[in-house]
Amino acid sequence: MTPANSIANDTTNYDETSPLLRTTSNAHNAEAQIAEKPKSTPLPKGQLTALCIVRLVEPITFTQLFPYVNEFMSDLHLTDDPSKIGFYSGLVESAFAVSQLCSIYHWARLSDVIGRRPVIFLGIIGLAITTLMFGLSKSLASVLVARCLGGEHSIPAPKLISNSVGGLFSGNIAVIHSVLGEITDSTNQMVAFPIYGLAWPIGSIIGPLMGGAFSHPALKYPEILGYQFLKDYPYFLPCFIASTFAIIGVSLGFIFLEETLPSKRNGKKSISPNASTNGDSVTTAPALPEKPLSVSKLLSVPIISALALSGFMLSYIGTSFDVVFVLFCYSPIKSGGLAFSASQIGYSLAIAGAIGAAIQLCIMSYLLRTFDPAKIYCFCMSLWPYTFLVLPVLNLIARAGLDETTGELGTTAVAFLWVGIAFVLLLTKAACIAYGVSMILTKENAPNAASLGQSNGLVQFTMCFARSFAPFVVSALFATSLEYNLLGGYLWLVIMVMVSFLGMTTSRKIKQSSVKTIG
Repeated sequence: MTPANSIANDTTNYDETSPLLRTTSNAHNAEAQIAEKPKSTPLPKGQLTALCIVRLVEPITFTQLFPYVNEFMSDLHLTDDPSKIGFYSGLVESAFAVSQLCSIYHWARLSDVIGRRPVIFLGIIGLAITTLMFGLSKSLASVLVARCLGGEHSIPAPKLISNSVGGLFSGNIAVIHSVLGEITDSTNQMVAFPIYGLAWPIGSIIGPLMGGAFSHPALKYPEILGYQFLKDYPYFLPCFIASTFAIIGVSLGFIFLEETLPSKRNGKKSISPNASTNGDSVTTAPALPEKPLSVSKLLSVPIISALALSGFMLSYIGTSFDVVFVLFCYSPIKSGGLAFSASQIGYSLAIAGAIGAAIQLCIMSYLLRTFDPAKIYCFCMSLWPYTFLVLPVLNLIARAGLDETTGELGTTAVAFLWVGIAFVLLLTKAACIAYGVSMILTKENAPNAASLGQSNGLVQFTMCFARSFAPFVVSALFATSLEYNLLGGYLWLVIMVMVSFLGMTTSRKIKQSSVKTIG
């Protein structure tokens, strides 16, 4: 076919905007399109698996005490009034958070100097030891010491992702987040972060079931575990099992988890942007290491300050819900609660973990691929007011189905009650997605790579600051509302709904300042 015939047979419409060299232009366009879409970085499966194993330790040691913490405080005979148990539970919860507040930023800075691995392993070993101390405690003072040194607090990350273990030895949550940020990039984080996020809900399924099943083992299983030691220390066994998980986690992490701090990697050199070429040889000028920014300079970055402020609100609201939910389940029905046993509280928290795992496994990756993280964060924050508003409805269901003669709930009431609990926990876990998204936003908006650890440390510091007083404040508010029947015993509800709406408002600053990763 001649060129003339080729042109004659071409049915394409041309105008003055059509390129003269079609083939060349189309080739360039194709190359441009290929260049615009970066190739996804292979997922570091080994490193991610090791990090998930290390992360799994924290929710197990944290959530195993939730089913029995109020019963523990009651066994210490601190008060004869059951409505005041929440005051002491809140005091214990606040103690570890104050210790974490004092340590988390310093652990993050230390990891930028000596490496991530030593800080993570030291924290987990300390956590194992202090968990044993908690199980052997026989007084409020010894409980507070154990919690201050190690603690087990985190926000069910999702919370709750995100979440962090409280106490002096557990300020390494920011370091673990930094490791995840250093082994991933923007092309594979939508896969890596949901997988990492699975560690918390899986651990929060195991922990409550373990705590509810193995507290008071001598009474529950007298034929197998009827030892005098377990009668004297009825909460030692779940703490011992949790500590065993911690030792296994640190052992596997020591073997498989590699150092990710760039300055501590061995045998890995990178080409400096200042490299110059001369013929076939490449002369690489020594790369000047980036320096981390100071706290004042980090706070002057709008998105970092917005993440810190909103992280404070998120942590306060999320921690308050965790504390209130357990108190609500433990309180008598006539006092506005559900009168649950330790085992029933454990089952409900296990349901929460299962819901969280389903969210991470089924929809988290889709959300990160489809929506901008800042928009996801704001939506999650908007759910918190409704999580609190559902709780009184559960009490109404319990009241309606309560048999006054036997003091037991009817079958129908029990069924509706567990459906309601599943619904409120679904709302909570959806809201707690904000913890994981906050970690992504911090990674994407850190001023430079050298400041990643400190940026995570600063955001986590504000979260810990909220946790340092949230348990005490909300438990005291809960107890006071019931004791004096303020607003029908629901003053705590009104205040927490108002605080939740305030948190929803502060989150909007993140959407205004964040770097967009999805158009």
